[in-house]
Amino acid sequence: MKITLMVGIGTAALASIAAPAWAHHAFAAEFDAKRPVHLEGTLTKVELINPHSWIHVNVTGPDGKVTTWMVEAGSPNVLLRRGFNKNTIPVGTKVIVDGYQSKDGSDRANGRDITLPNGQKLFLGSSGTGAPYDKQEK
Repeated sequence: MKITLMVGIGTAALASIAAPAWAHHAFAAEFDAKRPVHLEGTLTKVELINPHSWIHVNVTGPDGKVTTWMVEAGSPNVLLRRGFNKNTIPVGTKVIVDGYQSKDGSDRANGRDITLPNGQKLFLGSSGTGAPYDKQEK
């Protein structure tokens, strides 16, 4: 009985550790490669959270209406290895984000690149997700 209990506890522990991996998705599950977006706006927030980081950008439309876009980026680990942290781009900085819109048409996108006012371009994506940028690199 002790062995059965220990095996059960071990199995439950492994399943709880693996649960975040099951929640991870491929690019094609949420984003549309045929709907590229080019966003020019002001950075309002950077969230380095697993499994993906999020960049928030206020974009002013032609009618003057401001829309807040959530742009998915690579994992915090991937971005940190590239030298990108939550303080790399100060809140209030004008940025350009290129990526792909969500399939549901909401103001969410998968970011490919973010361009800073000085022209520096940072790759936001993570490889191996099936995003169009992955195919161009091969």
